[in-house]
Amino acid sequence: MAAYKPRVLENALLSKGFEKDNTHHRMLWFHVDGRKTAIRTRISHDVKDYGDSLLGEMSRQVRLPRKKFTDLIECPMSLADYVGHLRSTGILEPSRQQGDESVN
Repeated sequence: MAAYKPRVLENALLSKGFEKDNTHHRMLWFHVDGRKTAIRTRISHDVKDYGDSLLGEMSRQVRLPRKKFTDLIECPMSLADYVGHLRSTGILEPSRQQGDESVN
């Protein structure tokens, strides 16, 4: 499978609802409707390329199968598709009326 530069991964995830929290590693937290969820991953400052092993770990952290994670990074999967996947699998609660939404 493909390898990705950390900057490519970071930019792709930032464009899909993740927000950066700089610590020892760059932590990326997923937000829905302005609310932080429990879904997060990290990108190391020291890794030059993310290969299969690290990509597999990241896909587990963002709650996607490996193939769908690649789709998230390469953009066939939109933010709406990602949120839909998380809701359909029960990771996020369904959207409630009037914006009162619970996130896991």
